[in-house]
Amino acid sequence: MAAALLLRGAAAGRGSPAWLWRPSWIPRRCLSRGSDLSGNPENGVAWTCFRLDERALLRVRGPDAAPFLLGLLTNELPLSGPPTGAAQPSARAAYAHFLNVQGRTLYDVILYGLPESTEEAPGFLLECDSSVLGTLQKHLAMYKIRRKVTVEPRPELHVWAVLPCAPEAPEAVPLEERVEATIILTRDPRTVRMGWRLLTQDDGPDMVPRGQLGDLQDYHTHRYQQGIPEGVCDLPPGTALPLESNLVFMNGVSFTKGCYIGQELTARTHHTGVIRKRLFPVRLEGPLPANGISPGTIVMVTATGQAAGKFRAGQGHVGLALLRSETIKGPLHIKTSEGQQVAVTALVPDWWPTAAK
Repeated sequence: MAAALLLRGAAAGRGSPAWLWRPSWIPRRCLSRGSDLSGNPENGVAWTCFRLDERALLRVRGPDAAPFLLGLLTNELPLSGPPTGAAQPSARAAYAHFLNVQGRTLYDVILYGLPESTEEAPGFLLECDSSVLGTLQKHLAMYKIRRKVTVEPRPELHVWAVLPCAPEAPEAVPLEERVEATIILTRDPRTVRMGWRLLTQDDGPDMVPRGQLGDLQDYHTHRYQQGIPEGVCDLPPGTALPLESNLVFMNGVSFTKGCYIGQELTARTHHTGVIRKRLFPVRLEGPLPANGISPGTIVMVTATGQAAGKFRAGQGHVGLALLRSETIKGPLHIKTSEGQQVAVTALVPDWWPTAAK
């Protein structure tokens, strides 16, 4: 029954309710909200800041910026322009994918509305994997044609992830959204478990009250535990399918917006209601090869020897694997190149939304 729930796509939209369903076969400790973020509220530190040098920024602005991006992205655009002072401000960040014509993911991005934008000339920042910055710029140029849009890198801005030191009390020292010419601080649009995103030319801990610098490995460990893919290693361009990559769960797709490249397969898969494979967070138990588990390594069902899916990426003993949903009850394993057997436990994050029946 539990696996059957995961065969259907969740309802789309930013307002999708969080849920705390936990299958009986998964121990509670497997669903911890994160790794050790190197903080101790007792010493006055409340937030840990991680500088993400593997993420880069492109600025897209001009009179045609909004329709141009809407025709390429899976999601609606965030609010741009100066703060309005409204009691319930619109989202300043949005998560989305660029797809190819076959409906497979090319690039995952977080979009930010620029405060200096006007209604006549909106502007946005696109956060992407730094290794594909040039490729994404060429991708945008290919579809620009005669649109009044400029696309340019913003190397002077750095991307920071800001996570609470105490995940069980993330608002113990609340942050306030900041949207200024040289700094944007806003909630991560994918899930509350990923805290906040900070774009600034300065050091992140200086911009966050009671903040400290964190170890980047802790960020990736936390991200993998939450089942959050990020960048081309986790989402291989032209290979990953957006709905199998939990794009709906991460508020990354709108099924009511206008057309965009790759929409047909994505919409058809969603409306059939059946997603047979998903990208699950996994825990590895046993001795690992010196270079870790290779991407694409087959994950086997231990009882039958049948393939359950493939390991996608990871760090240490945590990672992501694309698995058939009916196999996640396990036990599962991977055979390493040295012939060793590594046990694999598939996890179900507590923030995933309830699948519609």
